[in-house]
Amino acid sequence: MRKLLLLFMIGVFGLGCSQQTPKVLKTSFSKEALSQKLENEEGKSITIQQILDQHKGKVLVIDFWAGWCRDCLKALPKAKELEESNKNIDFVFLSLDRSKEGFDKSLEKFEMKDKENYWFASGWKNDFNNYVDLNWIPRYMVIDQKSTIAKYYAISPEDPEIQTTIDKLLN
Repeated sequence: MRKLLLLFMIGVFGLGCSQQTPKVLKTSFSKEALSQKLENEEGKSITIQQILDQHKGKVLVIDFWAGWCRDCLKALPKAKELEESNKNIDFVFLSLDRSKEGFDKSLEKFEMKDKENYWFASGWKNDFNNYVDLNWIPRYMVIDQKSTIAKYYAISPEDPEIQTTIDKLLN
């Protein structure tokens, strides 16, 4: 009976936690996604559109992460290497920490305060994350100089397509 219960629980909880590549790899954002609000470190509200506007004309890597996420923390050194080897592009870190206090603690603990950070105060389920099919973190996206999506889905900073996409956009 215990084995059966364990198998049932693995089946129920395992299905909801799958990391699957979305069937459609989007190249642009919806109006609803662009109007999604986040908060900066000072608690000031900003939309995805405003963030993209600040980086227009530059290649941008978006890194979705959270301080509670073991996979994110494991990827952090490689994400920092990616950033270090691409000083001519911009990086934005979007946190899925569960509270403002957790967000602040994560920035401090993982030495992220010198980076451009925003927090989804609305939580995981919101117009932006739903639109980009966010089903797992870490997750990386590459945005081109015109604010369109050049690389939609990467789950590791070591994904060679991230660097290939960056290189193509810069040449």
